Amino acid sequence: MNELLTTLVGPQRCEQLLADVAIPPQLAGDEQPRGQPTRAAVAMAMSLVLFEDLLARVPSGARYVAGQRERGRQVVFDHGAVRTVDWHETGQLPPGAELFRRLFIPLGYQEVGLYPLDRIHMTGRVFTHADLPEQVPQYFVSELHVNGLDPEAREAVTRTVGNSVDPLNDEALSLLDDLTGRGWMALDDAANLILMLASCFGRHHPDPRRDDYETLLSESAEMAWIATEGNAFNHATDRVPDVEALAEALRHDWSLKDTVEHSRSGRVRQTALQADPVVRRFQDANGASIVRTVPGSFFEFITRDFRPDGRLDLTFDSGNAQGIFRMTSHQPQGR
Repeated sequence: MNELLTTLVGPQRCEQLLADVAIPPQLAGDEQPRGQPTRAAVAMAMSLVLFEDLLARVPSGARYVAGQRERGRQVVFDHGAVRTVDWHETGQLPPGAELFRRLFIPLGYQEVGLYPLDRIHMTGRVFTHADLPEQVPQYFVSELHVNGLDPEAREAVTRTVGNSVDPLNDEALSLLDDLTGRGWMALDDAANLILMLASCFGRHHPDPRRDDYETLLSESAEMAWIATEGNAFNHATDRVPDVEALAEALRHDWSLKDTVEHSRSGRVRQTALQADPVVRRFQDANGASIVRTVPGSFFEFITRDFRPDGRLDLTFDSGNAQGIFRMTSHQPQGR
């Protein structure tokens, strides 16, 4: 892992990431053959690159991670979340979760959970790593079902994402095929692949029209978020021993969710910081570029208890997810 991360981000950033985030013991050193990272190592390294990118965009998350580091604790990266658009007009991009399924399966992930998010016209799909399910971060991929929106909003979706471009080129697809067949790859190929895969976690359509954004905002705060942020990491999550105690400790000095979400089983509990505001460009009625402050990404916290069979409960909960998604619905002042 050290060798691959150093190749990816350089020794200084590698050292910082390894200080901030707990690495599975099986991947922490060079147990795998040197120069031949396994699919689990590639998956973990990609997750760390995405984690670093999120902290660069989410000052509150970076502040939290720095505070944990000062206390001598590493973040346990539980899962990351992304949003996709389930629609027949997404330009070059595959619709819905297929956008990321084509990445995750070669990396060793299995699709293990389906969560209806009916209140917000979405479905969540969970991808868990087959080799190290409790140690390598999971992914919660949500699909926005455009058919559930009104006709005017559907037209706004088409105008917004209908000209999306696909960042995944033939070289990346070929490397994914190689990884699928062998389960490992050469160091330089792994580094190149991770950078290409990381580019999928971004916005791939032009600046949205302001009137379309307003239409989407009135119908779906989640689709409005996609209009400005695309498929960027929506949030990253620290797995903590006691999320209730953490929330109480953070509440007075942080912009935090009012409540902690509890799963129906009671074994999974979550809360989050409010999304940090970001400034994004829009097109006005005349095609001129204007700016507006909108919700960006955020940082989340989760506690997972053990199941009766002794395994960590890696499941999610539809109610929890819909509550957490509200972190990006708040519109900053100064619109």
